[in-house]
Parts: sequence; C-alpha cells; structure tokens
Amino acid sequence: MKKILPSLFFFLLSTLLYAQPAVRGVWLTNVDSDVLTSREKIKAAVKLCDELNFNAIFMVTWNKGYTMYPSATMKKHLGVEIDTIYKGRDPLQEMIEEAHKKNIKVFAWFEFGFAASYNRDGGHIIARHPEWKAMDNKGQLLDKGNFEWMNAFHPDVQDFMLSMITEVVQNYDIDGIQGDDRLPALPVEGGYDPYTVELYKSEHGGKTPPQDFREPSWVQWRADRLTKFSQTIFDRVKGIKKNVIVSMSPSIHPWAKEEYLQDWPAWVEQGSVELVIPQLYRYNIDDYILLLDDIAGKQVPQKNMGRFYPGVLIKVGTYQPDEKFLNAMIKANRKYKVNGEVFFFYEGLKKYGKKFWKKQYTKKVAFPELRK
Repeated sequence: MKKILPSLFFFLLSTLLYAQPAVRGVWLTNVDSDVLTSREKIKAAVKLCDELNFNAIFMVTWNKGYTMYPSATMKKHLGVEIDTIYKGRDPLQEMIEEAHKKNIKVFAWFEFGFAASYNRDGGHIIARHPEWKAMDNKGQLLDKGNFEWMNAFHPDVQDFMLSMITEVVQNYDIDGIQGDDRLPALPVEGGYDPYTVELYKSEHGGKTPPQDFREPSWVQWRADRLTKFSQTIFDRVKGIKKNVIVSMSPSIHPWAKEEYLQDWPAWVEQGSVELVIPQLYRYNIDDYILLLDDIAGKQVPQKNMGRFYPGVLIKVGTYQPDEKFLNAMIKANRKYKVNGEVFFFYEGLKKYGKKFWKKQYTKKVAFPELRK
C-alpha cells in the first residue's frame, strides 16, 4: 500500500500538469505549401494537427497583396476580391469549418501587414494608390529586404487594413486575428512621405523630421504611432466580437523597434495584445535560451507572462532543426514555465513524425483563457 500511494500521487500530478491549458499552434502559409489549394488538402492538414494534439492554426489570410478569402475591401480598393488561385472558393471558411470539427482554433493571420509587394516595385497596390506609398529619406518608395511598403501612418492605409480585419471578424466564426513583423510595423528608414512629414511638423513647431532615421526621439515618435494603432486594432476587434483573440507575432525586442518601429512590450503593457508570440528564431540552444531569458519577466512582466508563447522555427527554405535541438527548445520553454509554443511553419511538422510529437504533446489540452 505504501508503494502504491506515491505512484498514484505522481500519476495524478502528471495528469494535472498535462491537462494544463496550452497554446499548441502552427502557422500555415501559402508560400512553400499547397495546403490551401483544395479543401481536401485543408482537411488533411487539420487531420494531422489533430492527430499531433495541436489546438491552434494561424492561417495566412493576407499575403503578397491578396486575400485568401473573398474580400469586399479588396474589391472596393483594388478591384480584385481574392487571390486568383482561390477564385470560386473560400479557403478561410473551409479551414474554419474543418478545424472547428476537431476543436482546433483558427486565427486569421495578416502576414503581409503593411507591405505592398515583394520585389515588385509596389505591385498592384501602389500602382492603384500611389498616395499610399511609404518613402525613405531620399523620397523613394520604401524598400527593405525586397519588400516595398505602404505608409503605415497614413489614415487611408490604416483604414484599409482595419477594414480587412473587421470584415473577417464580422463575417467569419474566427477565434482570433494576428499581426506579425509587418503589422503594425514600418521599416525604420520610413516616415519621409508628405503626410507623415506634415504630421511631425504640426507637433514639433514646424520642424521637419531628422534626416537620420535612427535618431532616438524620431524612432520613438514613429513607434508610438504604431503602438496607438495596435490599440485601435484591439478596440475595433473587441467592438465587434469580444471573444475574438487579438494576437501579435513581432520580431524580437529591441531589434523589432530598432528596425521596424515595433515597440511591442508597450503593446503588452497597454493591453492591446492578448497573445504575444515573438519570433524566437535561432539556430542553437544557447541563443534561444538567451532570448527566453530576456523576455521572461523582463520584456514581458510576470503579470503578463500568461499571454506569452514563443514562436519556434522548424522550417525555412531547406533548413530544419534536428530533433535534439527542437526538443531542447521545447524543454527550455517549460523550464521558463511557458506551457506551449507556435511553430513556423506547418510543412515542417512532417519531418519529425508522429512519434516525436506524441512525446511532446502526449494528450489533447484546452486552449488557455486569454480574454480580459
């Protein structure tokens, strides 16, 4: 009897631990993946996520200047309501229907954010709306990493983005929306368009912005506007459906602010993000743990740690971490009392096999309660 009691205690304890709510998510994009090209492939992807005990899919909804659902906003402003590859279908609706059958949450991920195009000189968006373009300090279309950008500070551009977000919240049984390293964001080199220059002058006694785009007060002024827009997104979503989760997946801090004006710890502090998933994309465990240590209780105060889950890289191009490294990252998360993570991206799940994932996620768990 004495031997049975400790065994029973540890069994019950382990059951309780595994039963704790967790975010077990994966990003599903339309780049380097054909999942969204048919309902059958969506169904198969959902089936695999269910078998591996995942409980959230972050599905690309806005990418390469087009939507993955029929959008009245796109039709109005750009004359095309959906990416032509999906014409006659609604991949977002199909994903929601299939995922909800398995009790998996679906987040509409606005991956392209304020980017207008990739290596296309602004693409169809800037061609149709040249007044929307962001500009660098030479007066050129803002280009960083081959992405060309819309002006994140222009009210018409903000309204365009908000309209897409709100139509998804209004028209779909979505569980959440998500921005990332391009929403809300703008490369630090931007802010020299006529609208933003006049706005700055109106608040600085007629002075023009510094030519040095990294001048600290100029960086902060622009970052503060994106922080304000983060609150606007939150308020707009909650004004329609209070149960829809507002999630963001920015780059790591302080790099996110220094390069893309994303002062995301301020978003967390002001309460405009309920689920924050920084992209902790590193290629060795020591660097990964350093990021975890910077975030846990520091960049994210202890009171808000329940809203933090790491973004973990499992595939980019031909690179994938080996099982030992991936297992070490997941273990590090648990050591920091973070019960879950979100993986970039879906196609990477397949390398490791069901046996590996079943060791990580031994049983299904509920998604945590994040609403205020």
